Order: sequence, then structure tokens, then C-alpha cells
Amino acid sequence: MSDADIGLILADIVEEAGRLILPWWSHGGTVAHTAKADMSPVTIADQEGEKLIVARLKEHFPDIAIVAEEHASEFGTPDAIGDRFFLVDPVDGTKAFMRGDPSFTVNIGLVAGRRPVAGAVCAPASGETWFTTAAGAMKRATDGGAASPVHVRPWPKGEAVALISHTMKPETADRLAAEYGFDLRVAMDSSVKLCRIAEGTADIYPRHGPTSEWDICAAQAVLQAAGGSVSGYQGAEFLYGKAEKLFLNEWFVARGG
Repeated sequence: MSDADIGLILADIVEEAGRLILPWWSHGGTVAHTAKADMSPVTIADQEGEKLIVARLKEHFPDIAIVAEEHASEFGTPDAIGDRFFLVDPVDGTKAFMRGDPSFTVNIGLVAGRRPVAGAVCAPASGETWFTTAAGAMKRATDGGAASPVHVRPWPKGEAVALISHTMKPETADRLAAEYGFDLRVAMDSSVKLCRIAEGTADIYPRHGPTSEWDICAAQAVLQAAGGSVSGYQGAEFLYGKAEKLFLNEWFVARGG
């Protein structure tokens, strides 16, 4: 099995985790939570979802290391990491999850040679899963529907859509529009933004703030398999395995065609 085709297995795992956490989301913002060391929230859905994902990865890939968000939050990130490892974010968009917003995702990405080579992203509330294969990026419904290929679209001049965070100030969005040349903007949470670009319903996601590697690895793998890209400052290659930086990212720009 090629690295990219590992996405088929990861798709099954993120969907299983999605089914596990979805009942907590349906409580509509009443799910109990605590604060992590960085004061970001963590819920029982994050914790139980991660336990399931880690268990499944160990069953299928016992020799590949795992860096998972909630374990890293509680015990710290590893001081060093090998050439191949998984990055796991059981609920990306926890704040959206807590307020009952459907824009949260379950994410597993595989890194090899400091680059994402396979991944799967599930949006449990909307019933969508995106994943890599050797033939490119695919999307399927979580209810067992057939998978279909997805691909980025050419830049639609005059109608280019940027995805931004809900908390972005209007003046910041205006500055980014001038810098990157997009015309429309849609506020959205979580790694689903990269998947929307991958399927050709949006065009760019400029992120000029910090993230962690597990936040976008899986979605970057999907986006790249769909013909898109993620780059860092001044077009620098966006690399993973930054153990010396606690697996934190600097800013990036995700683009479609």
C-alpha cells in the first residue's frame, strides 16, 4: 500500500471517531469542558475521540509514532521525532463544537520526510469525509456513500472566495484581501477550510496566526492531493516535525488553483 492510500484506512478511523463524538456535539453547547494549559478548551469528546484514534492507529500501524493533541497538551510534545509519524487532532474547532456549530473536524495526517503524505478529515456534523489516495483526493459521505474525486478550481477572477476565522477583524480581512486579491470572504472554523478549497468551493485561506502541526496536517495532505498547496512566509516550504518548536507552526497560506 502506498503512503497516499493509507488515507483509505485513516478515513475509516476518523469516521468511527466522528460517530463517537457526535452525540456530545448534539447537546448544543452544553458539553462540559475544562481549560488546558494554554487556556484553550478541551471536552470529553476530544479525550474519548483521541483514545479511539490512537488505539486504531496502533492496531494498523504499530511501528509508526503518534503525536496527538490532547496527549501533547497533558504530557508535552516529544523532544525528537522520527522520519514517519502520525499527527492527530480529534476535534479541531473545539470552540465551534461547544457552541453547536457544525464546522469541526476529526483529523489524522501521516508525515514522512517532514511532509504530509496521507491524511483524512471527517466533518461529523455535515457527514463528509475527505481523504488521500494514490489517485488523488477523494470525498465521501459518512453514511457509506461512494467516494468521488475532488480537485481545486482555477482562480475565479472577480469571484475568488477566501475562508477566514470568525474572530478576524474587518480591517484585517480588508488588508488580506488587498494582499492576496480575493473578492469574497466566508467565516469558518477548523481544518474544513482547507477541504473546502480542495473540493473547489473556495480558493484561499491566509492564516497569519499560530497553529499547531496537528491542526492542518491531514487537511494539507488532502489539499495537495487535490492540486492545491500550503506555503509559508514568502512561499517557503511548509515542513513538519518541528519538535524543537513544540510542533508549532508559523503563518501559512493555503491555496487552490
